[in-house]
Amino acid sequence: MNGARLDPGMERGNDVDGHDPAAWREGFQVGLPTLFGLGAWGMVVGVAMVKSGLTVLQASAMTLVVYSGSAQLASLPLIAAGAPVGVIFATAFVVNLRFVIFSALLAPHFSQLPLFQRFYLGHISGDLTTALFLQRYPRTAPERGKLSFLKGLLYPSWVAWQVGTFVGIFLGSAVPTEWQLGFAGTLAILCILVPLIINGAALCGVLVASIVSVLAHGLPYKLGLLVAVLVGMVTAIVVEETRGRRKVGHG
Repeated sequence: MNGARLDPGMERGNDVDGHDPAAWREGFQVGLPTLFGLGAWGMVVGVAMVKSGLTVLQASAMTLVVYSGSAQLASLPLIAAGAPVGVIFATAFVVNLRFVIFSALLAPHFSQLPLFQRFYLGHISGDLTTALFLQRYPRTAPERGKLSFLKGLLYPSWVAWQVGTFVGIFLGSAVPTEWQLGFAGTLAILCILVPLIINGAALCGVLVASIVSVLAHGLPYKLGLLVAVLVGMVTAIVVEETRGRRKVGHG
């Protein structure tokens, strides 16, 4: 022992795993502008769950376990319509397929972490937090502060969502049905969705999905939503692949 004090990250054997307060604060500051929108959207989802017939206990359990506003909003009409459980799960699964892509993008950054830690970090990750993290850390090389930055994004977002949702759940019974908060939820989704349309492929996917959702509106059990999501995803993938081949072809 020479008495020299090791860097806190080195004491844990891995710089990426070490807590870095400055990186945590940076992550919090980057995600701060999104917290109000997440809380407001969560409140709308909370009201929608109660208005769809869920009890306070059921709605609370759903938001804690699912933690996905889009999947919750997509499944609520199916639950209210008495759709088969398989259809409800299939709809939520398809709506959340994008998280497979998000996980694949985040995995190389934290492959050294224990499985349980990767699991719960993936569970509380969202669209915006993943996009903001990848903007800050586009390279997968190990770097001190990565994990703290991600936690600075994820934890406040999770708290904002849960607080907003529980406020919505407990206020749901006091909001008149004629206020049409379901439409407000759609507007909230649009406010988050639009900034994520980062290229032509994503725009094509959104446009096609929008058209299909209108044309397939009459399908039973709200299956039009499921069809629209699938067609939109396939469209975006095809457009992206086509553009990639053209770039390769032009050298």
